[in-house]
Amino acid sequence: MLIDLKIENIAVIESAEIEFDSGLNVMTGETGAGKSIVIDAINAVLGERTSRELIRSGAESARVYASFADISDETERVLDEMGIEKMPDKTLVLSRSINSAGKNACRINGCPATVSALKEIGSGLINIHGQHDSQALLSPDKHCGFIDLLAENFDLRSKYKQVFSNLVAVKKELESLYDSRDEKAARLDYLNFQINEIEQANVREGEREELSKEKELLQHSGKVIKSLEKAYSALKAENGILSGIEDCAHELETASKYFQNAEGCAKGVRGIAYELADFTAEIRSLTEGFDYSPERLSQINERLDFLYRLSMKYGATETEILATLEKAVAERNEIEISDERISELEEKLYALSDEIKVLSAKLTDSRMKAARDFEKSVKAELEFLDMPKVTFVVDRKQTALTSRGADAIEFLISANPGQEPRPIAKIASGGELSRIMLAIKNVLSDKDEIATLIFDEIDTGVSGSAAEKIALKLHQVSKGRQVICVTHLARIAAQADRHMKIEKSVDKNKTYTKIDTLDFDGRAAEIARITAGGSVTALQLETAKEMLTNARRM
Repeated sequence: MLIDLKIENIAVIESAEIEFDSGLNVMTGETGAGKSIVIDAINAVLGERTSRELIRSGAESARVYASFADISDETERVLDEMGIEKMPDKTLVLSRSINSAGKNACRINGCPATVSALKEIGSGLINIHGQHDSQALLSPDKHCGFIDLLAENFDLRSKYKQVFSNLVAVKKELESLYDSRDEKAARLDYLNFQINEIEQANVREGEREELSKEKELLQHSGKVIKSLEKAYSALKAENGILSGIEDCAHELETASKYFQNAEGCAKGVRGIAYELADFTAEIRSLTEGFDYSPERLSQINERLDFLYRLSMKYGATETEILATLEKAVAERNEIEISDERISELEEKLYALSDEIKVLSAKLTDSRMKAARDFEKSVKAELEFLDMPKVTFVVDRKQTALTSRGADAIEFLISANPGQEPRPIAKIASGGELSRIMLAIKNVLSDKDEIATLIFDEIDTGVSGSAAEKIALKLHQVSKGRQVICVTHLARIAAQADRHMKIEKSVDKNKTYTKIDTLDFDGRAAEIARITAGGSVTALQLETAKEMLTNARRM
């Protein structure tokens, strides 16, 4: 709960510190005294949107500090997620300052934080409801959330949202694949043409270089044969090189029989003769084996022309052509996989569609069961709040599936017999809206962990018996959680466990607001002022004291 609030340089409040108790805390004061500014300050420290216009005239910056005690386990869990050190005894301190340039400085337990972090923490600490908040609280967009809170269907909603999210993702991917299917079909035809042409060509690495060398040989076959024959003749002729070398070897061998020094020369020349004989035989074999084929030359020319045309389409070299083939095969496989993906996703879509229908029906069922109990509870609360003839209905209409289900839920009300229930905002008066809001919040109060409820002038348009009932209901609610109420009603002020008076004064053309916690006599005087609306008589003061005494007995 909120235990302390410090305000510096916000609007007409130069400096103020307010201490709060458990139970019912009431703030009263004349119109314009600054009661709403206190609420603005609380909103600011809870991370709500604010502006530099809030800064007191002449000041450079405004600051708000709020201290809380007995924070919930959920709030501590959020602190852990944020990496913020927890304070002892389940306490928490929030602060926010804003300067004239509109810059914010926020802290949680002394640690720097963002405005959004303040808002996340603040949403679990205080729930604020004002005279204009009824319209927002009772807007149809929020009604389903109220019913879900009562239905306690969090796990079911989480499961539904996950399946719905998967369903949306599958539909989106399928639509994308469907949109590109015609384009991919044309692309697949082209890829198949490329692949077939290159595969049928049976291209080999280095093939053109090999063919070019073979072509060059065939083109010069006549010269090759003529040169081989001349070489053979030079070696093998009657007086040729081989014959001369053999004669030389014979003579050296003869000489070496008598002159040993010639033996080395004889052996060397004889070796040369043997080698030349081998070369002669090899040249003869090459000459006889050389096959010149005009048909082969024609085949080579045709193959080279084909490879050239292929290179103009798929790459300058055989390596590039084969790389094009590999890339085309990979792309074709990917397209074929996408077709498989479509089939897979269509099966998944059917399964998810069936699952979401089942979950949606369960969600609707849980809401309708909670809605029936909610109708009875709200009606009982409103009857207590002096609306005995009220009819309260939770209307449900079927919608297309959304992330929240297939339910459009709206609260309808009829305040008078014979009147058909209609949307609350269309038929309820200001006073009725205040009571409806209080009734709904009281029914919902047991379903959340928020320890502090703030009501900002929810008594607008209410008087007499209804005002008395609202006062009793606020007192009743405050038994289970802290309630802070800004009010103009004496009956509500009399029920307070702690009563603060907000008063405005002017000094040297500057406006100041002070906030005092009242004792019994101070409370009696303030309640008498509220009742009188002007000068207070002794009788009115005595009546106020009786109201306080009677409230203490409750």
